Amino acid sequence: MSDKHFSYEEEFHARDRKQFRKERRISSLKDRSKFKKTDQDQLKKRKLLPPENLLRGRVLAISPEGILVDSDEKLFTCSLKGSLKKEKNRIKNLVAVGDFVHFEPSGEKEGSIAFVEERRSVLSRAEHHMRQKEQLIAVNIDQVLITASVTSPTFKSPLIDRYVIAAKKGNMIPLIVINKIDLLHDASEEEKTIYAYFVEVYSKLGFAIFPVSASTGDGMQALKEAMRGKASVFSGQSGVGKSSLINALTGSSLKIGEIVAKTSKGSHTTTSTHLIPLEGGGFCIDTPGIKSFGLWELSRQDIQDYFFEIQEVGRKCRYPNCSHLQEPECAVKKAVEKGKISPLRFDSYCALMADLSSKHTPR
Repeated sequence: MSDKHFSYEEEFHARDRKQFRKERRISSLKDRSKFKKTDQDQLKKRKLLPPENLLRGRVLAISPEGILVDSDEKLFTCSLKGSLKKEKNRIKNLVAVGDFVHFEPSGEKEGSIAFVEERRSVLSRAEHHMRQKEQLIAVNIDQVLITASVTSPTFKSPLIDRYVIAAKKGNMIPLIVINKIDLLHDASEEEKTIYAYFVEVYSKLGFAIFPVSASTGDGMQALKEAMRGKASVFSGQSGVGKSSLINALTGSSLKIGEIVAKTSKGSHTTTSTHLIPLEGGGFCIDTPGIKSFGLWELSRQDIQDYFFEIQEVGRKCRYPNCSHLQEPECAVKKAVEKGKISPLRFDSYCALMADLSSKHTPR
């Protein structure tokens, strides 16, 4: 099943593109400025600075109706100007939640976005189908709260690793939040073992881990302090309780879904990304839950930099360019056998390397 939770943004961008193609056909018959070098130079300059006499605001949400922008605590529903959409790049969505934009009002509550400011950080993934474009999730944020749960749905450490790499690539600090610790006493022995082993391994590697319960409030104060004055985005698998955590942290009333009992997978309760202010400063962004997270333009160097303990031991391998997958006399594989490198981390490393070597095809 495709990621239906991104359907709202997809619907908006698809409809907007249709309208733009119609406008472009008409205007191209009249516009001769594309042939003038002086006009081309002016276009280049305008990409660096926003046009004058426009309002500045921040994107709060994207829905089928348009882009919701907050400008001095007044909300506008905006579309994208045709001139902005002419820019061809490998980004699937030109605007994302968290963007600072400049727009021209066209009414009391409407406007057209003409300029998007340069982003200081980006959380993104490869688009779900073709994987030929980058899909922006949230931008201009400080930290990613990578959310998992002890059980319901199943704990997936490889998905956490993917989010951590995406956070670091996008210039953000990754924090690992493990929700539903109140369910530990009813969890299976296997689930308890997996949870305890993950916390032990990743704590030793220096990751910040926050075991919490949105239901009982356990650990929530520490998480709240970590978010104070920061721009944070909650991301993770469907059903782990991101909306419940935000409700407990902010007092908001985001819709909370039920776990689908037959599949033990969370229902997609958040269908669009939106920004929520925090008491005491800062804000958080809730994002739709996902089932898969394809990293955008993942390189072998990205993987090696992230699995730093594997990279360090790998310097002792027989072959200088050892992949640590099939080569003989591999120091990394020997370290895994001796327990010096966690099998949890090594399995995740192998999965990412396999993903890197496979060629994605349309689905």
